[in-house]
Amino acid sequence: MKLLLDQGLPLSAAALLRDVGIDTIHVGEIALSAAEDAEIIQKAREEERVIVTLDADFHTLLALDEAISPSVIRVRIERLRAQALTQLLLRVISECEEELERGAAVTVEPRKIRIRCLPLLPNS
Repeated sequence: MKLLLDQGLPLSAAALLRDVGIDTIHVGEIALSAAEDAEIIQKAREEERVIVTLDADFHTLLALDEAISPSVIRVRIERLRAQALTQLLLRVISECEEELERGAAVTVEPRKIRIRCLPLLPNS
């Protein structure tokens, strides 16, 4: 599993995830901090990475394009510190790995995880 952390998530979480064996980069490490969402999606596709974001726009863009990749994990829990985010992502990967590898839009809320397979239908 390879991850691409979006702006708004702790930069140090990328290093923590790498420390536990998850190939992870943060947009800030590859000069994409100010990039448009479409550019981040393209980078994730090229490198077969799962995007991790706080931004709902990624799910919308996937639906509008009827895209089958990349998978996106949208975290709907604000102000997570790097360690808490790392633990949360390890849990999400453990529970959703097969779906993420096939193509999925995952939404993580404080008490639940919702998984939708790609391609998303615009009204789904």
